[in-house]
Amino acid sequence: MRVVKTKLEMVRACHEAARPLGLVPTMGALHDGHLTLVRQAREENETLAVTIFINPTQFSPQEDLAQYPRDLERDLGMLREEGADLVFVPPVEEIYPPGFDTWVQVGALAERLEGANRPGHFRGVATVLTKLFNMVGPDRAYFGQKDGQQTVVVRKLARDMDMGLEIVVVPTVRDADGLALSSRNVYLNPEERRAAPVVYRALCRAQELRSHGVGDCDRLRAEVKQVLLEEPLVEQVEYVSVAGAEDLEELTEVTGPAMVSVAVKIGKTRLLDNIMLE
Repeated sequence: MRVVKTKLEMVRACHEAARPLGLVPTMGALHDGHLTLVRQAREENETLAVTIFINPTQFSPQEDLAQYPRDLERDLGMLREEGADLVFVPPVEEIYPPGFDTWVQVGALAERLEGANRPGHFRGVATVLTKLFNMVGPDRAYFGQKDGQQTVVVRKLARDMDMGLEIVVVPTVRDADGLALSSRNVYLNPEERRAAPVVYRALCRAQELRSHGVGDCDRLRAEVKQVLLEEPLVEQVEYVSVAGAEDLEELTEVTGPAMVSVAVKIGKTRLLDNIMLE
């Protein structure tokens, strides 16, 4: 496994790599959710590249950039075991050199849900991914459904900008009690961790109602929110969305593929999750 720290070396290594080349972009603090992406990419490509970069431009000043979990040596050990070929671990100044002032914005998709609650977040995501895609030139890039809105935004980015790569979305990986795996789960104390599966239970309530023919989205939102608020440790429900799976526009009635997504705070930890309704 080759660990690369500069853009120039990464560009050259990827140019020389056997094809197809699969890319898994991460911010480190790897868990089984990341490794599921890595394993699928390993199976489907001759060359596997992984990036570990905590992207400062997708964090607002009020967010947890300084506290975001970091354990590079552990991450590299896990990737070595999984058979990664290239791991790109650039310092911030390699990605955003002095004077950097060019940004990529995806438009309406990026202004809803997370975009509305975290202004500038998707501008940072789209910009760093554009840079990474340009450096690596992957045939496929792998993302988890756990960040549902991000997968829709990234697909549109790749399509609108003619990037010539396939965006592969891998189903959410969950603990046995349903909690979606996330690097931020380490922030939960034991009591909060016991409460956190309420997020998945609330989403499953929407799925259950839909399976019984309920398509009224106001009812679906209300029942999801009710389940969340039954848990005393849920301090805030930021949003409950029932939106079209492709455009993320809020629906009044489910008539096709839809995504139910939520953002809640348990203690100081912000949890995101979603589930698809067919």
